Amino acid sequence: MEKRIDYESPIPFYHQLKEILKANITIGEWLPGDKIPSENELKNVYQISRNTVKKALDDMVKEGLLKRIQGKGTFVAKPKLEQSLTGFYSFSKVIKQQGMEPKDVVISIEEVKADTNIAKQLKINLNEPVTALRRLRCADEEPIILETSYIPKKIVSEISNDMLKKYSLYDFMEKEAGVVVVSAKEIFEPVLVRDFESQYLGVKEGYPALMLDRIAYNTAKQPVEFCRSIVRGDRCRFYTELL
Repeated sequence: MEKRIDYESPIPFYHQLKEILKANITIGEWLPGDKIPSENELKNVYQISRNTVKKALDDMVKEGLLKRIQGKGTFVAKPKLEQSLTGFYSFSKVIKQQGMEPKDVVISIEEVKADTNIAKQLKINLNEPVTALRRLRCADEEPIILETSYIPKKIVSEISNDMLKKYSLYDFMEKEAGVVVVSAKEIFEPVLVRDFESQYLGVKEGYPALMLDRIAYNTAKQPVEFCRSIVRGDRCRFYTELL
């Protein structure tokens, strides 16, 4: 921690401290899982108020760079899961590619009537029956995404927990109903985690997240799934390449 706070700079002290701490992570001085100095230690080293230190650390926790463990301290967080938006992808495969074990927890499977938005996205009639499948998508037991898929009953008549233990959702749709998903449209929007979502995702209400709406299409370009996901902003990021 050789870099110092510039007390004459117009840049806020908390922001300067954030940049110093980020640099320690970037250069590998602190590795994922390492415990960083306490708020008091940072306050004394940089000669700034504890409130300033706390604000810097709070921001870094929200950004997913640090993680607090009650009673133990603040630690460098695991790197965010990265996914390119340039092609069709599977969350489970992304997890495996990054050396972690995917796990899906089925929260509920129920038949509901399509509301205005669901009907519009799936191009079906209002109140038409759909299966609502809510799942928690995890990486190494850590909850990452709260996902709700809506699938028209006329396309896939039955979905069960036992079936989803054997196959991924899209594999199941292909094997059991002959529905092949070949493309998807995705829309991202920044949101804050709501109370009931926080209970599943293991973060506080108001935590930054991404709302991801996906419409999946079969070979005939017919919508076969509308999926709304709440993705933890501290654990995931998406990117695209401009050619």
